[in-house]
Amino acid sequence: MSKKDKYLADENRYEKMNYRRTGNSGLLLPELSLGLWHNFGKNDNFNNSRELLKCAFDNGITHFDLANNYGPPPGSAEKNFGKILKKDFKSYRDELIISTKAGYGMWPGPYGDLGSKKFLVASLDQSLKRMKLDYVDIFYHHRPDYDTPLEETMGTLDLMVRQGKALYVGISNYQPEEAEKAFKILKDLGTPCLIHQPNYSMFNRWIEDGLLDLLGKEQVGAICFSPLAQGMLTDKYINGLPKDSRAVKDSPFLNTNQVLDMLPKIKALNEIAKNRNQTLAQMAISWILKDERITSVLIGASKTEQILDIIKATENTSFEPNELEKINNIVTS
Repeated sequence: MSKKDKYLADENRYEKMNYRRTGNSGLLLPELSLGLWHNFGKNDNFNNSRELLKCAFDNGITHFDLANNYGPPPGSAEKNFGKILKKDFKSYRDELIISTKAGYGMWPGPYGDLGSKKFLVASLDQSLKRMKLDYVDIFYHHRPDYDTPLEETMGTLDLMVRQGKALYVGISNYQPEEAEKAFKILKDLGTPCLIHQPNYSMFNRWIEDGLLDLLGKEQVGAICFSPLAQGMLTDKYINGLPKDSRAVKDSPFLNTNQVLDMLPKIKALNEIAKNRNQTLAQMAISWILKDERITSVLIGASKTEQILDIIKATENTSFEPNELEKINNIVTS
């Protein structure tokens, strides 16, 4: 392939994805972002991890989302990502948005967890070393720390931007009242909060109780994780529980009883998806993206086919009123 043809191929990737402005910032994010929570750790297939990242990028997914504790073991996802970045994406760094987080336990003792300045500075320094980066595009505080003054935690996020270790900052898992206080502190410091990362799906709608309205009012972006409710909003469990599934293994995030309780709803939602010419997973993503306050949806994948399939969700994010009514009736019944 000639240099000209390669350039044109590179340009075409962006035609495969829609992008949305992140809050009141100048940053555009793809409607779908790739999360490295699973399938990128030390015990995962390294070559498969490479293929997942390349497939995502080749289809316009320019945002890769990590955290210090992703693995397992903690730190290994960042380390593997750093190797892949050097091998496959070195010349594309300025076309990528790379985010990481700190807030969960990383090392023993009183300084390896939560939201102190001591922990956040050390954690980001370690993350940058693991990924072999000079800076990340977005640095998040991963969860609230009720024992550390919010001014200390937000002040540290501001410091990371001023030191050039992050371009933007965000928060994750903050309730509306906490988020509003964090937004004000950061705004007063001169480093506005770019984005909030909450758990959101058809089955987990807590952000509709105040947080979405707050994000709209404050013009802060939203990127949602676990949009498929740990796999329940797919066709994985419709015909039974696969032996290798997360539910059967009784993951900390999903167990057999949860799936069996939700199965009638899953099957009913699947029928609506069929009528929309979508898979249940595609409809679940589309349902989130119907709200303009949502900037991006974080997807996970273990196979490239899953990425290619879920991208189709961005082709139809409109719902008829009767569809939304049926979905709400199923979910709330």
